[in-house]
Amino acid sequence: MQNQQTKKQRLGLALILSMLGALGPLNIDMYLPAFPEIAADLNARASLVQMSLTACLIGLATGQLVVGPISDAHGRRRPLLISISLFVLATLICALSPSIEILIAGRFLQGLTASAGVVISRAVVRDTFSGRELTKFFSLLMVINAVAPLAAPIAGGAVLWLPFSKWNTIFFSLSIVGLFIIIMIFFKLKETLPDENRVPSSLGHTFRTMGDLFKDRSFIGYALTLGFVHGGSFAYVSGTPFVYQGIYGVSPQAFSILFGINGIAIITGSFLVGRLAGIIEEKRLLQIGTLVSTSAAAFLFIMTMIKGPLPLIVIPIFIYMTGMGIVLTSSFTVAIAKQGHRAGSASALLGMLPLLIGSIVSPLAGINEASAVPMGIILFTTSLLGTVSLFSLGEKNSSISN
Repeated sequence: MQNQQTKKQRLGLALILSMLGALGPLNIDMYLPAFPEIAADLNARASLVQMSLTACLIGLATGQLVVGPISDAHGRRRPLLISISLFVLATLICALSPSIEILIAGRFLQGLTASAGVVISRAVVRDTFSGRELTKFFSLLMVINAVAPLAAPIAGGAVLWLPFSKWNTIFFSLSIVGLFIIIMIFFKLKETLPDENRVPSSLGHTFRTMGDLFKDRSFIGYALTLGFVHGGSFAYVSGTPFVYQGIYGVSPQAFSILFGINGIAIITGSFLVGRLAGIIEEKRLLQIGTLVSTSAAAFLFIMTMIKGPLPLIVIPIFIYMTGMGIVLTSSFTVAIAKQGHRAGSASALLGMLPLLIGSIVSPLAGINEASAVPMGIILFTTSLLGTVSLFSLGEKNSSISN
């Protein structure tokens, strides 16, 4: 472990890893303001446009299950370079899509290749830090990373605002981001998994590793908590472009601001975990986060049922996302702390479950385009399931101090 890194070295590593981790949020969120334009330009129903988001989430989930074990066997750096290069190609396919079907296929490939940035960045953190330093560094990473969902829809709205800009300009911009990340990996990121710490590369060993993780009751409890709370939020991601713009009549730029504000909520939750690490145990923080999200989702559900005013939709979502920021940081640190050499596989499962659940709930949020109720039902149900998973499967006493 390299807990003795200087503050400057830590900040540099955090910036590189945050760029990698940001690929997921950028991939998911940046094109959201363009949903109505994509539907009109490609002559597609809203549910098919939302399916492009589902395809991306499935790709992100599938890719993590593949890339995680590969990075445990072959190191972190080379799989990253290959995957992000393929991400750039997939993004260009999206930009040049002549139909919604090709866009959906391109979005799947985007998610599949971007998954390496998400899963390997987390594995690098586990390679480099342990104990309270793991919690604090991951909290720092999450705070920086939260800028991505804050900035992505705003950036997407800004791109659409430019003269002669269309929805595919957003994907051309993403391809440039991918090229920049490749350059940063090549020149700035060193390998963090020594040869002696790598695991055998075989399908059988991968299945055994995954099997061991599924047998770990507390790990699965934390993973399900993260999966339901974070995964359920994708109903909000896919639902609000139509709820805010279609039902409440806000502009694409105003939507981008309302959506991006929730990045502040995630930052707040992650920052609290980092500040309170060592004062309140991580599992207790995780319990608080799930209860905050569930309570906010319950209030939101009631507001969608009575079609409450826009502020009473926006505020509970902000509180929900604050709780989710706590859950994202604390669930990862308590779940992965004891995984050691299989950190890549564990990170893959932690990253896969939210995306798998998100891919299921995303299209369900658009069942009724004239109502926000489906979104409210999904957020409340998934957050409640996350709370039940934590209190029924998580360890009674959990700490990562050793």
